[in-house]
Amino acid sequence: VGKGTRVGLIMPNSTRWVQVAIALTRVGAVLVPLSTLLTARELAAQLRAAAVQLLVSVEEFRGHRYLDDLAPRTELPALRQVWTADRLADATAGLRARRLVDALTERVKAADPLVIMFTSGSSGPPKGVMHSHGSALGAVRSGLDARCITPDTRLYLPMPFFWVGGFGSGVLSTLLAGAVLVTEEIPRPETTLRLLEAERVTLFRGWPDQAETLARHAATVGADLSALLPGSLQALLPPEKRAQPGARATLFGMTEAFGPYCGYPADTDMPVTAWGSCGKPFPGMEVRIVDPESGDPVPGGNVGMIQIRGPHTLRCICGRGREDVFTVDGFYPTGDLGRVDEEGFLFYHGRGDDMFKVSGATVYPGEVEQALRTINGVRGAFVTNVPTTAGQRVGAAVVCDGAVSADHLSRCARKLLSAFKVPTVWLPLTCDDDVPRGGTGKVNLPRLREMLSDANRDQETRVQG
Repeated sequence: VGKGTRVGLIMPNSTRWVQVAIALTRVGAVLVPLSTLLTARELAAQLRAAAVQLLVSVEEFRGHRYLDDLAPRTELPALRQVWTADRLADATAGLRARRLVDALTERVKAADPLVIMFTSGSSGPPKGVMHSHGSALGAVRSGLDARCITPDTRLYLPMPFFWVGGFGSGVLSTLLAGAVLVTEEIPRPETTLRLLEAERVTLFRGWPDQAETLARHAATVGADLSALLPGSLQALLPPEKRAQPGARATLFGMTEAFGPYCGYPADTDMPVTAWGSCGKPFPGMEVRIVDPESGDPVPGGNVGMIQIRGPHTLRCICGRGREDVFTVDGFYPTGDLGRVDEEGFLFYHGRGDDMFKVSGATVYPGEVEQALRTINGVRGAFVTNVPTTAGQRVGAAVVCDGAVSADHLSRCARKLLSAFKVPTVWLPLTCDDDVPRGGTGKVNLPRLREMLSDANRDQETRVQG
């Protein structure tokens, strides 16, 4: 293993994962974190895409024996060796190995590749995104203030290390800040709550539905979470430490930016005019909004496609030429929709492939969701198109208090939105757990669309009856 060697790593969250990852990147190897959720077919595809030369893997995790299922070597021409984690530990032990590591470390430069991170695949097939040492560490440093991570922080992060949320926002953030990172192989509500209490965790970051699940179990378990500070996910904070809905920025980013490229200190309210936004671009990052069809910049305040440029963006995508990834002037098209207000705050309006037309007029799901979340009693809103024999309809799954009816939601929405944007298919939900999500916590839109289609059929049946 040396500078430029591409090393795949399959391992659950653990101190061993961090030790192996940092050891490899110190000597200039290119780390390729691989999901413990991959099937044999998916694993082979990612090993091929990243041209992995050495694979380091646990032998078994949650009943999955990765090495037993590995594809034949003829299908993986770049793969030279497969090691268990224990074998790697033995190979790197001893004085000679440490001297060799120190010598190799001195040759590593900021421009050298650090990692190939695969996207979660929520908006298409997973992509192998390469970042350099400079782009990745620069991205992490630029987001420390927004994440509220300091040397005194004790951060709990349930996100898997094989995704950028775990590796960048967790492992590298705490290493650069000199903070403490607390994690576990398999989070479960009771054991997680006990861990938060025992480790006096001050900052809980993860997905909102995880925090809400823990909050529902907290009273039963009787865990002391008083060490948690503002900046943690709100559901776990006592009422007096919570902000008003929309007042705090939701850090916004992607694997191609090595995590968030936009934000605001998570423990601080934004200006009222910016509520509901994702904050401002981090230093060095440029954000521009362009027309989805022409690619021309749109006037300020208008919704369009988000493009980003800066020192923290990806170096390349495996198997694609630069001309297929970036615009001619070096911007990366994110595929996200948004708008930037006159103060520079970015408002997210959903994925570009999520927008749809109703009677010829374009509906941006993010815009509708933002409006619905301002209705009293609404805790979450998720909007998509619902195909019917009469054309596309606007559907909304709304997490709300039990007393809030679909008729009430519709009346309120008509005061907030143009008529063609008002949902005509409603699916009230009482709990965020009812929202279909994928492994990364993102909403599973195909499943959501199925649920709304079922609700639409039930609605039509009642009308006919």
